[in-house]
Amino acid sequence: GLVQVGIEGISQIAIQSIEDRRIGLSYLEKSTRYVRFDQKGKDGMYQYYRGEDMMELRYADSYIEACDLAFNTYSKSIESMIKYLKEVEPIHSMYFLDSSKGVEVPFDELKSSDDIKRAEKAYEASIRAKALDILRVLLPASTLTNVGIAGNARAFEYLLNILLASRLKEEHDIALMLHDELTKYIGPFIKRVRTKYGEVFREYLNSTRDGIASIAMKYLAKDDGNRDGTYLDEVRLVDYEDNDTVEVKVVASILYEHASASYTNLLELAAKMSREERAKIIDEYVRHRANRRHRPLRAFEIPYYTFDLCTNFGIFRDLHRHRILTMQRQMLTTNHGYYKPTEVIDAGLEKEFDECMQKSKEVYELIAYKEGKPLQAQYVVNLAYRYRYLIKMNLREAYHIIELRTPPQGHPAYRRIAQEMYKAIADVHPNLARGMRFVDMR
Repeated sequence: GLVQVGIEGISQIAIQSIEDRRIGLSYLEKSTRYVRFDQKGKDGMYQYYRGEDMMELRYADSYIEACDLAFNTYSKSIESMIKYLKEVEPIHSMYFLDSSKGVEVPFDELKSSDDIKRAEKAYEASIRAKALDILRVLLPASTLTNVGIAGNARAFEYLLNILLASRLKEEHDIALMLHDELTKYIGPFIKRVRTKYGEVFREYLNSTRDGIASIAMKYLAKDDGNRDGTYLDEVRLVDYEDNDTVEVKVVASILYEHASASYTNLLELAAKMSREERAKIIDEYVRHRANRRHRPLRAFEIPYYTFDLCTNFGIFRDLHRHRILTMQRQMLTTNHGYYKPTEVIDAGLEKEFDECMQKSKEVYELIAYKEGKPLQAQYVVNLAYRYRYLIKMNLREAYHIIELRTPPQGHPAYRRIAQEMYKAIADVHPNLARGMRFVDMR
């Protein structure tokens, strides 16, 4: 039972909960890089979440003020940022395709009027995308967006149960609408959602969540994560096996498909090899890769790495799209400070940026602490604020993520995160990381 569905006008909070479902569903989300989010709706208001649960808050007016300020700052900054980027990266300094020669040449050397028009169009699009990419961190998590989902009925059934168990009204409402729509097409596949089976499953989810939350309150002080100041480390490799152990396992796995011996015997064999012998086998396993799409084979699924990350929420959204990994994440807060792009400072937009962040922090603390609604308070937090999450992935997936996320075309903020991941792995397992030849460390 395969279906495609579009969900429109939902917040960044809800969309991340939906995209947490890793298996059986594929997502296509509206881009904050190529689409401007400063357009107002037919009601004359910016497009962010204004559900009943938010409008009934004691500090609802403050929430509106903070979100409006974020959108106003974003909107006013776009043209200034575009102007600044054109000054530091003028079109005359760029290279474009000369169709007659089939090579890229400086803009001033283009002769064909068609080539010039194409170059100017490409330049404008590139500058606009970069400006929006830089400024997206101003947007609050309440910002409404769209997502297309393709997947199988079993995965949709699980998604529906997760959303129905949510304590956020928006996510619960999405589940009800999604269930009604899917029932028209795959009703028999999702009928258990509204039966006792679904109710019991959701009770299990909520009971577990409440029980652990109660225990956590006993052991964790308020804002415990700030006590040692470690949130300033954007990337920290917190769990991995020692080098010799992991190399023995990898070499045994490489040899396994070519042997008739047991894995135990191959582990013993690999353990008796010298480090040089193991390194030679590992190098042979990856040396024929011609580009990053030639991913290492399955023996590299043996080593695992756990990273404790504290990046801005915008970067999290980019890394969240990788689903062949285990990710655990905390609630969005303003407790860990925020990321400020250097371009914002250089373009003279720092004052307005800081004022926007300060307003969001004030309103977050009003809703989270004074009103006691930390779940709802997440909506007012800007994408610039730092966010804590754990990623556990195997080496094969690390090759994919790191080589994909370090080329110059990527966002400079997540490029830095991927580069730090590479350095951390190379530091503890140099032979295994040596095959990552398509990492761009510039």
